[in-house]
Amino acid sequence: MSKTAVSLVAFAGAIVVSLVWQFWQPPVPQWSEVELKMLQSLTLDSLPDLPPDPSNAVADNPRAAEFGSLLFFDRRLSANGGISCSTCHQAERRFTDGLQKGQGIGTTARHTPSIVGTAYSPWQYWDGRRDSQWAQALAPLEHPDEHAASRAQIAALVAEDESYREIYTSLFGPPVDVNTVFVNVGKSIAAFERTVMPTASRFDEYVAAVIDGDIGQQQELYSEDEVRGLRLFVGKANCIQCHNGPLLTNHEFHNTGVISFPGEVPDKSRVQGVRDVMDDEFNCLGPYSDDPEPDCPELTFALTGATLIGAFKTPSLRNLKDTAPFMHKGQLATLAAVLEHYNNASDAMIGHNEIKPLDLSSREMDQLEQFLNTLAAPVSGAFDQSSTVGASAGP
Repeated sequence: MSKTAVSLVAFAGAIVVSLVWQFWQPPVPQWSEVELKMLQSLTLDSLPDLPPDPSNAVADNPRAAEFGSLLFFDRRLSANGGISCSTCHQAERRFTDGLQKGQGIGTTARHTPSIVGTAYSPWQYWDGRRDSQWAQALAPLEHPDEHAASRAQIAALVAEDESYREIYTSLFGPPVDVNTVFVNVGKSIAAFERTVMPTASRFDEYVAAVIDGDIGQQQELYSEDEVRGLRLFVGKANCIQCHNGPLLTNHEFHNTGVISFPGEVPDKSRVQGVRDVMDDEFNCLGPYSDDPEPDCPELTFALTGATLIGAFKTPSLRNLKDTAPFMHKGQLATLAAVLEHYNNASDAMIGHNEIKPLDLSSREMDQLEQFLNTLAAPVSGAFDQSSTVGASAGP
């Protein structure tokens, strides 16, 4: 054999070895008892009962949830009769809108976060500038870039719409005082939003099969790459440092080095959000709380200071399907782009951030993304009538 032929054979062999090295992986190990407990802690079976909201007397009243659902989809709660809560929080998109920034009367400052499961969170919005769902529900109604309505307009709608007036009176008494009606509208919307919850995903079913020892069901539910992606999630990639618990969020605020929105100065983030929630007239300690003896440890002991610069609330990873783009201003268009951001994190990114490069291979990145896609599932809640109410309420 000539030297040229030998060289070609050696070159071809090197390519084969390289390909084998790149694509071969050792067999997937069995889950240990410690790992099983960790996986189980991430499933919806581990989700505790919904915590009460003593600041909202109708938080768990079905009649109030029904009223709140009507209000949520009603475009008359806006200055131009064209914007409802569901304009940005669309049920078919897991209560997001598919835009970089929310679009109401004008363009909002940030990406629309989902409301699914947020009744479990002590803070609302990306920066936590509200401390209850009902306080959050009130803010967009008056914001000039969202509904741009007035309290008087909303109180008048409740008083003049016969069906609204009837249900409002059954819950709160006659609609008389403008501020009181306005607050009770927010509390009713919150009662509806408390019903909007994630349902079991393929991930939850897979973990159940692992716990039951049903190998066949495990293989039917998850591919080998999805299993490896889950192992990366709880292991090498360390995603569960922030995305833990049944809702896959710690409800805390972190600076993960996300670059600013093009053409904008860095967002003030949680450092401003905590100031805003302290000053909010509708916060836990405010005069509109229904709790006669308010106990507000989250608000009272909220962290403040420079460490919060660039920090935003950890979003839930459940129901990622149909919720792109991602991050607080929709800076990253795809889930793959989000993973790339964390994989290549560096000190050159904005501010003092908490992340370090994951150093995952391209195949590991793909496996992690495949796992994250298994978290998709339908959303439950009292919103089956949304398609008709949204169309009929208002012009």
